[in-house]
Amino acid sequence: MIFLDAAATTPVRREALEAMWPYLSGEFGNPSSHHSLGEAAAAALAGARSAVAKVLNCRAGEVTFTSGGTEADNLAVKGIALARQAADPSLNRVVISAIEHPAVEESARYLERVHGFAVDVLAVDGEGLVSIDDLRAAIRPETALVSIMYANNEIGTIQPIAALATVSREHGVPFHTDAVQAAGWLPLDVKALGVDALSISGHKLGAPKGSGVLFTRGRLRVEPLIHGGGQERARRSGTENVAGAVALSTALRLSHAEQPEQAARVSALRNQFIDQVLATVPDALLTGHRSHRLPSVASFCFPGTSGESVLLELERLGVVCSSGSACAAGSDAPSPVLVSLGITPETAQTAVRFSFTSTVTDAELEQAAVAVETAVGRVRNLAAPQPG
Repeated sequence: MIFLDAAATTPVRREALEAMWPYLSGEFGNPSSHHSLGEAAAAALAGARSAVAKVLNCRAGEVTFTSGGTEADNLAVKGIALARQAADPSLNRVVISAIEHPAVEESARYLERVHGFAVDVLAVDGEGLVSIDDLRAAIRPETALVSIMYANNEIGTIQPIAALATVSREHGVPFHTDAVQAAGWLPLDVKALGVDALSISGHKLGAPKGSGVLFTRGRLRVEPLIHGGGQERARRSGTENVAGAVALSTALRLSHAEQPEQAARVSALRNQFIDQVLATVPDALLTGHRSHRLPSVASFCFPGTSGESVLLELERLGVVCSSGSACAAGSDAPSPVLVSLGITPETAQTAVRFSFTSTVTDAELEQAAVAVETAVGRVRNLAAPQPG
């Protein structure tokens, strides 16, 4: 099997498993307990926090461990907006892009539905890019937060986050970015990016599912979503997942060290794969930006097919991929991300996303490209009118 669905999840790194194992076995203490077992757990948690902070170039106290990227996005969008509104009731707007992950979009819609916020949605161009001028025009005196994702999970387009964050900062508005797909592939220095909050998910970079991180800058107030014992500096109550935090910090540290070399290598393989698919599959449509895209994502629409049918044929040929976001699995509706690019709903339903781990090989992608040509051809032949 050739696994090309890494944007949905990645295999757990052996180093992460080995690092977390002691805290699933002998070192099982609660980090809030004041005895030797608890203190060992607290020390491990503090070490994990420091390791994450080093990668992000922030202070350890600015790192909050969560259950994953979705919780981190929810805490950022709801928590920052509600805290700012509590301090100033006139702040009742949030700005997002048209291609945000549902964790951000639905958090914004919750604020709209329950707390009376207005949601300003920035359009994207045909390659999925947000306009800096559009953001500047969208920010108002009532804007409490801007949230724009670093790199899109379906099409791979990378946003000019540093430039967008600069605009937001000029207006005195906190800027959050969902960096779930960017982690392991793109720089995460929050000072260079200029962001006030940033979300990461462990299972996208070689840690187990159920681990995540939210960076929040300095004294930026965050209203907690989970109340209780005041863990995580009162931002996220509940006994911490020490093993998950240790695994995430290990995977993040290793992927960060490997990032320059692996990003360059996989980008070259991705470009070869894209070129081969476009050359061998008639009418194939590359979605997302041709160059400003994640090294790990190549996404296409294949007009005249069914994306799900192409997926089934690819799996029969030994290639596992997806039709888009794993968070929309089971939905028959066309991808809102693709429709936002100006792609028709009918064409959007033919989408297939190929996403790569850092260990993908030239031979695997060569074989996968051949499989794509075969799979699309079969689906088109089956859909063609048969002679009477």
